[in-house]
Amino acid sequence: MAEQVARVSASWRLPFNMQNLGPSLTVAKFGTEEQKQKFIPGWVDGSQIGFFGMTEPESGSDVASMKTVARDMGDHWELRGNKIWVSNASQGDAGLLYVMTDPEKRHRGMSAFILEPKKVNDLAATDIETKLGLYCAPTGEMAFNGTRLPKDALLGEPGQGFKICMWQLNNTRLGCAAGALGVAGAALELSIDYANERTQFGKPISHHQMVQAQIAEMAVEHEAARMLVYRAAWLKDQGKPNQYETSMAKYLASEAAVHVANECMKIFGSYGYSTEYGAERLYRDAKSLQVVEGTSNVQKLIISGIACGHTPNR
Repeated sequence: MAEQVARVSASWRLPFNMQNLGPSLTVAKFGTEEQKQKFIPGWVDGSQIGFFGMTEPESGSDVASMKTVARDMGDHWELRGNKIWVSNASQGDAGLLYVMTDPEKRHRGMSAFILEPKKVNDLAATDIETKLGLYCAPTGEMAFNGTRLPKDALLGEPGQGFKICMWQLNNTRLGCAAGALGVAGAALELSIDYANERTQFGKPISHHQMVQAQIAEMAVEHEAARMLVYRAAWLKDQGKPNQYETSMAKYLASEAAVHVANECMKIFGSYGYSTEYGAERLYRDAKSLQVVEGTSNVQKLIISGIACGHTPNR
């Protein structure tokens, strides 16, 4: 579903992560029965807009370096700090928040919470409107200045946040990979249609060898990405270890999406640079996929670590 929706709009692929692959699956695995009953139905039916906050101004790929802190105040938790690049930051009804409860322990001091932004105090959410792409997908920043969370907002146990975060990312990462597959597929289809329609030097440009070479590269990359994405999805459905395969899928699919969208713009020539056609939007939207849910460099670290036997494939 994420793949097919992304063929039309990469922005509208985001809700699959913000609603289901992120918050819903994570609470289903780590939440209490009360948390499951309260939050999952709304995320699944769309009546409750979801999100998750990890990234901070000074903390991205190094998740364990985050500075936002939740203090145990006895009858509640108190939040102080900032999150940035949060999808649905201003619009969200309930989502996941990863913060430090014991900063001295680094990743072992991270905890996960369920945050309801519209029901708490001292929380400021602002939209980020200076984006290259994904215009239909709201993104923003959250600032916590003594925000009070109830004790039952904790997801899992204190200090379990890093484990929960990595588990969640391994699911939402596949959603990104599927979205990238959709973007690449749309760019490939656009390119083929245009190449068969556009005539130069007395024949459709699809008969010129350089354009044929471009389309061949695009087709191969898209198909290779499809096989990796579908394999990772199958392994997840079977309950088998899949971190290795998921990172491979996310890495190749996102890189393929950018390359295929770039080649699409070249095939369209000057029209590719125009907002009248879809090529330039696909390119702008594709670029985000190399960054979100773990950058391409982070995927390489995961892949090489498992390939070399430094870490297990979970």
